[in-house]
Amino acid sequence: MAFGYSLLCEQRGPRELVSDAVAAEDAGFDFAVISDHYFPWLDSQGHAPNAWPVLGAVAAATERIPLMTYVTCPIMRYHPAVVAQNAATVALIAGEGRFCLGLGAGENLNEHVIGAGWPPVNVRHEMLGEAVEIIGELFAGDYVNRNGAHYRVDSAKLWDCPDGGVPIAVAVSGDQSVESFARVADAMVSVEPLPELVGRFDAAAGTSLPKIGQQPICWGPNRDTAIARAHDQFRWFAGGWKVNAELPGTAAFAAATQFVRPDDVAGAIPCGPDVAAHVEAVRPFVDAGFTHVALVQVGGDTQPDYVTFAERELLPALREEYGKTEAPAIRVR
Repeated sequence: MAFGYSLLCEQRGPRELVSDAVAAEDAGFDFAVISDHYFPWLDSQGHAPNAWPVLGAVAAATERIPLMTYVTCPIMRYHPAVVAQNAATVALIAGEGRFCLGLGAGENLNEHVIGAGWPPVNVRHEMLGEAVEIIGELFAGDYVNRNGAHYRVDSAKLWDCPDGGVPIAVAVSGDQSVESFARVADAMVSVEPLPELVGRFDAAAGTSLPKIGQQPICWGPNRDTAIARAHDQFRWFAGGWKVNAELPGTAAFAAATQFVRPDDVAGAIPCGPDVAAHVEAVRPFVDAGFTHVALVQVGGDTQPDYVTFAERELLPALREEYGKTEAPAIRVR
């Protein structure tokens, strides 16, 4: 099991994200992921810098820590050819084997800004499937021309790309997405620790691939203060992804979560100073067969103190509880 650090663009400015990544590497986190949003979930989070220039700066400022988008949506706000170029460039800056392109079908929250409407989920999966094909063809190094159901590509080619391309992890949540992407992905992404999802993915992929999950926590010296912070900034998490993918903006998330109580949030997210509670929150991912879990510390201003806590207490406790076996690297298969 590898334990990661989440660079949450919704709660941190671009310079701070770069500093946080350097600190996370120094603290001994095994990898780092970055969200790719145009909006925060709630106004109180207060940030949403562009993930790609931040990633480039992070790749240049760090030396060893693997990096990953968690996740980029290549279906509307970005054309797949642009995503492929972004990913190839970041991978070259980071150096061999350090970057994985995480892809997903996205949320209305971030994609509505281009004014093209928000397709139903089955159409979004079709679009993602075509986008993954285009990105993979560009990573192969040839000229790409396509007149597809959702995208046109006119004589595109990546002139700077790592040999062999960039590994692609795809977010899945059920049978439709598993069947669509397990055979073409190099790794699986899911925020739900479901053993049956892991089993179906490996069966469809024909091999066992890395599985990357994500778990929010809200560490702090006072539990009540941590609960209040988690409720203020992360109560949207209670909606689940089928709801969260459809809401168009921060006002919608505020309205949809107005009746979520602090106790509800505390029941889903460990809050406060108890190391054992944060360690236990990871167990469902371990039991489900995940190989990587990225931890999300709720609260932008708490990141420096959280990294110190993680280095001194949390990471040693996680490794003591779940073992020190090295997680599989995410590679192009």
